[in-house]
Amino acid sequence: MKTNSGREYCLIVEGAYLSQSEAEHALRDPFIEEWVEETGRFRIHNLNEMEIVPGVVLGALGIEMLDEELFEIASTDPERPLTEHKARGVAEALRRHDMFDEITVEPRNVAHDADAQETGEQT
Repeated sequence: MKTNSGREYCLIVEGAYLSQSEAEHALRDPFIEEWVEETGRFRIHNLNEMEIVPGVVLGALGIEMLDEELFEIASTDPERPLTEHKARGVAEALRRHDMFDEITVEPRNVAHDADAQETGEQT
């Protein structure tokens, strides 16, 4: 039986954001607001302290625009890729904040392969 251990996962999200920057704000803002409510202030280095789910800090998540209103959220830390369990936890946290219309969890290489096929690139 094949397992998914060691496989990197990502979130594919849809939302009415026109740029990667807008989507990044949608990803971060609710968590920053919670942080400010709890601590009274925010500094940029706090991104690496804001734990969304156990083992995943907000500062370690990056967002990339795949298509119009379609984005990939993945770990930017090669030492701590998103496991399926962590990715599902992040997806639930994002659903609670309702900042994206659709949120799915996929193996990261599958998401990249599909995008590359659409644009004619090789992976």
